[in-house]
Amino acid sequence: MKVLANDGISKSGSRKLVKAGFEVIITKVAQEQIINYINANNIAVLLVRSATKVGQDIIDNCPSLKIIGRGGVGMDNIDVDYARSKGIHVINTPASSSESVAELVFAHLFTGARFLHDSNRNMPLEGDTKFDSLKKAYASGIELRGKTLGIIGFGKIGQAVAKIAVGLGMKVIACDKFVGKAQVRVDFYNGQFINVEIETQPIDDLLRHADFITLHVPAQDNYVIDKAEFEMMKDNVGIINCARGGALNEVALIEALDNDKVLFAGLDVFEMEPTPEIQILMHPRISLTPHIGAATLEAQDRIGEELAEQIISILKTESI
Repeated sequence: MKVLANDGISKSGSRKLVKAGFEVIITKVAQEQIINYINANNIAVLLVRSATKVGQDIIDNCPSLKIIGRGGVGMDNIDVDYARSKGIHVINTPASSSESVAELVFAHLFTGARFLHDSNRNMPLEGDTKFDSLKKAYASGIELRGKTLGIIGFGKIGQAVAKIAVGLGMKVIACDKFVGKAQVRVDFYNGQFINVEIETQPIDDLLRHADFITLHVPAQDNYVIDKAEFEMMKDNVGIINCARGGALNEVALIEALDNDKVLFAGLDVFEMEPTPEIQILMHPRISLTPHIGAATLEAQDRIGEELAEQIISILKTESI
């Protein structure tokens, strides 16, 4: 059986599939050519990440497809319900990239709290001539320890964020429509650990009390954070979005930054992705990354291996 990993797959995942008897194809096929390629090559498994869209056209016109796999958490680029209604298995890897995304959240938090995004722009340009003035400009950083982190969306990634926050000595307030409480385990050296139970709270409480807010929600039809939500927040709050573009209103964010309601923002995802608005890209108080939350070597290995295990399990069961 043939597997088309159209957005790539880790070497460890590929090796596992090959060892189980699959042919793995890592050719990048253009979106408009996917149907023809799948049919010409009798592809049984299509693996994607965020780049490739799998809609009804592919599902209806590719009878050889048995599995559609998404390397990551969200599956908004796949018509999941329709695929399953046609008897196609749809799989993803909800836990494999949680730690990677959580660490990027804190990369943005530390960056914003200590002005690293702006300092790294200005030091190469003026560090040799305006060292003392830059030192003064960036001398009012803030600590994360002791501050309250608000986590909107308390699934696997939100809980991974909470684990790091607890380890840093932060207070955590979380909200989630579907999760009432969760136990977060923080591991230490030599097998020692602590368990911390966190009960979710109403979003209004989170908005009023959090010093920093991070979003971990799936794709939304409406903004989770809009002008009204910004108005409820503390002054000088920090905002991080490593979830989905469109979860927060970027126009309202710019206004809140310019009015000093928001101290800084960190964005890994964008409303107009892959062509973010220039006002976002050029703002001096926004830390920017190009949708790389799950893009670590460790996460990619875990994702590839988990996809391989699921594929092998499904197709082996069906062949019995």
